[in-house]
Amino acid sequence: MSLFNSFNRVVIMGNITRDIELRTIPNGTRVTDIGVAVNERIKKGEQWVDDVTFVDVTIWGKTAELVERFGGKGKTILVEGRLRMDKWVDKTSGQNRSKLKVVADAVTFVDGAGKGGGGGARQADQGSDDMPYNQSLESDQQQSAVPF
Repeated sequence: MSLFNSFNRVVIMGNITRDIELRTIPNGTRVTDIGVAVNERIKKGEQWVDDVTFVDVTIWGKTAELVERFGGKGKTILVEGRLRMDKWVDKTSGQNRSKLKVVADAVTFVDGAGKGGGGGARQADQGSDDMPYNQSLESDQQQSAVPF
């Protein structure tokens, strides 16, 4: 029998769907919630079409600040993280609501220099304040240790 009976890991790559809004919670921690559109090409009849899945992603701390600074609508990112179920009571209807979302542990920008979708990142050696191509951002959110 295994010591662990579950595993919660997600890796997605897609385009940021909206402008990034960074906020600060009462304890001073920075956080942002972004949408990521993940496309899959599927064949319907004789035609290939894009099937889009929209994923909500929460990013914390310094990583959230860097995503707000260097990301933007249309930017392609790779997100590594874990699934979390948010639950709340709808203020209007009083019904219980829930939504499955990704909490990011790391984010990598994968736009190449000069590409569309938010302008792409420029190389750091060009004297730019932009983040270098394929720069990975590790979350500073505290991780729980996994004993072996």
